[in-house]
Amino acid sequence: MTQPLRIVFAGTPEFSVPALEALHAAGHRIVAVYTQPDRPAGRGRGVAQSPVKQRALELGLAVEQPPTLKSPAAQATFAAHAPDVMVVVAYGLILPQAVLDVPRLGCLNIHASLLPRWRGAAPIQRAILAGDERTGISIMLMDAGLDTGPELLRRELGIGPRETGGELHDRLAPLGAEAIVEAVAGWASGRLQPRPQSESGATYAAKISKHEARIDWIRPAVEIDRQVRAFNPWPVAETVLGGEQVRVWATTPVSPVGGADAGSTGGMPGTILDVPGRIVVTTGDGALELLQLQFPGRKPIPARDVLNSRDLRGARFGATADEQ
Repeated sequence: MTQPLRIVFAGTPEFSVPALEALHAAGHRIVAVYTQPDRPAGRGRGVAQSPVKQRALELGLAVEQPPTLKSPAAQATFAAHAPDVMVVVAYGLILPQAVLDVPRLGCLNIHASLLPRWRGAAPIQRAILAGDERTGISIMLMDAGLDTGPELLRRELGIGPRETGGELHDRLAPLGAEAIVEAVAGWASGRLQPRPQSESGATYAAKISKHEARIDWIRPAVEIDRQVRAFNPWPVAETVLGGEQVRVWATTPVSPVGGADAGSTGGMPGTILDVPGRIVVTTGDGALELLQLQFPGRKPIPARDVLNSRDLRGARFGATADEQ
């Protein structure tokens, strides 16, 4: 490897942890780990440490948790670490120019898309929602824009036709870790040169909000299926049935049922068809089979277990109790 570098690492969620571990294992000196402040979490609202903080402490690394990097005091503390390079992955705080200018080799970002597609906070979910067939990891040299800096390298992979957001996350995180070790070495040695991003094809991956999880049964089955997969494991697609909130964990679009297109059988979108042993629902275009559901206060269960305890024939998802 190249000469060990002084690295400031910045990240917060589980996605960031493999990169921290890989840089540490590669022999670089992690002079500080920046992560977001501890916050209340869970039903008990106890204060929780971020996954990055937990791993950094296990590795014996110094942790910094400023609420902002915009203050002169925070910037002075950062500069005192005298990093050769800063590595950023899903940190969650804006880096002002005064911070970007400190490391002699700049700030490298691990982004979970093939830039310039899906710049922004939620590239994994947005790629699945859009029906993209490929995605990957981009390592870029950060500038003041939102994921607009020049690219050092990328790694591509295909998105499986039944892959969930969680499954894609778990494949991209180690890929990002491998890529950043290579990028740091290549950038420091001069083997890698930054390539400006094209503005052609640029798209924005807005942060996921919980209201997007509500299923609109008027939409086509293939789009609802993407929604279910993209939002597994968070925020989880949801609908209502007889006044109850129902979380939908797994689905699959289905071929015509009983010799006819289930989406054109005359039932209103959301209507559960009379298909023995299965929960098949009409949509605005085609039909969707629900494979795993979760009712209030219960764990997720397979559709067949739901049918063992409930007669759902003719019921309609998305309708109020009076409309059933």
